[in-house]
Amino acid sequence: MAFIVDATVDIDAPVDLVWQVITDFSHYGEWNPFVTECRSTLVPGKPIDMLVQVSGSTPRRQREWIRSHTPGHELSYAMKPVPLGALHSLRSHTVTALDGDRTRYESHFELAGWFQPVVSTILGKNLQRGFTGMTAGIRTRAESLHV
Repeated sequence: MAFIVDATVDIDAPVDLVWQVITDFSHYGEWNPFVTECRSTLVPGKPIDMLVQVSGSTPRRQREWIRSHTPGHELSYAMKPVPLGALHSLRSHTVTALDGDRTRYESHFELAGWFQPVVSTILGKNLQRGFTGMTAGIRTRAESLHV
């Protein structure tokens, strides 16, 4: 069974602005408590390099790989699977336009593999807190830019 963190939030800002917040990596340090630095070309198969604050300790560098990118709608990336099926992940961001210049943002993270229970036991609460903080940060950032 996979470890999954899903979050959905409606944001009082247009979809293009929310998408801009998600993909404007140079400003992550201003609003994102979980991924404080990020770089990527967003080209499928190419890397996405992040500085991730998993816990109260020193942030760690994380390199994952872009799986899909539909500009203005969806972005997903994953870690390179660990040999023998020990661990693999998937992270996605999806935005959908709603009526009245509002946007639904959906965040998805899953971690699976036979080593997943160990990682989830050690890092699960911090990952939950991180993804929740990032979702709240996207909402706050987009709504403040929309004013």
